[in-house]
Amino acid sequence: MGMNATQLIKMANQIGAFFASQLDPEHARSDFAQHLKRQWDPQMRTALLAHLDATAGEGLNPFVLSALSGLREQIEPQVHA
Repeated sequence: MGMNATQLIKMANQIGAFFASQLDPEHARSDFAQHLKRQWDPQMRTALLAHLDATAGEGLNPFVLSALSGLREQIEPQVHA
């Protein structure tokens, strides 16, 4: 699939740094989650969350970690049965 965890972590941290500069942390996390949902394909989001589960989010900055943990249901691809 081409996207490895290292690339995803780097991208998530860069995006996170951008949103983390917003004044309202709650709003910033929500905006970050929405960005991933809109801009990242489901495989990328699944891979990032798999990394979070496997390593407790090794390499991810604290903002990204809190957003992924707290807003996981917004980011996680919906599985349509």
